[in-house]
Amino acid sequence: MSESPYILVLYYSRGGHTAEMALQVARGIERQGLEARVRTVPPVSPDTEASAPPVPADGAVYCTTEELRHCAGLALGSATRFGNMAAPLKHFLDSTGDLWLNGALVDKPASLFTSTGSLHGGQEATLLSMAIPLLHHGMLITGVPYTEPALSRTDAGGTPYGASHWAGTDQPRPLTEDEKTICQTLGERLARLATKLTG
Repeated sequence: MSESPYILVLYYSRGGHTAEMALQVARGIERQGLEARVRTVPPVSPDTEASAPPVPADGAVYCTTEELRHCAGLALGSATRFGNMAAPLKHFLDSTGDLWLNGALVDKPASLFTSTGSLHGGQEATLLSMAIPLLHHGMLITGVPYTEPALSRTDAGGTPYGASHWAGTDQPRPLTEDEKTICQTLGERLARLATKLTG
């Protein structure tokens, strides 16, 4: 890589909860001395014409496949949709066939995070399903070990498969301190592994 190593924090969020998780993961990454590049993906719609601008005028920056190609590691996050990642993130990943063909992501570490409206709304299923395309890319999936005390203490989100958040349905629930800690721990671990693998 011609530039300094960075971790790509790639997410899709509609209500803002997954976006907040992305920032917490990025905080953990940067504690380890690596740049965290926080990016999102555009929404998808039944309109098949190219009607949206490729770069938004404001808001979160859209990810490019080149940023994915050159990252030292990936933190992938999505709101849960029926126990799976949201369609916009899946749409983006479906466009990465050239990276798969060239083995661009092989042996790079990756971690996962998600947010659900209900406590049992498919957090673990979403995290595991998000891992599938990354495994096809040859990435090394890392979770949150139980050496992180917040994982055993949390009364909201948090799994060994990745960070998670219980967002609530009637009244939005902000990230708890334990959920923030788990996000940051995930980012720290990902950055440490990326440093070892690129060093």
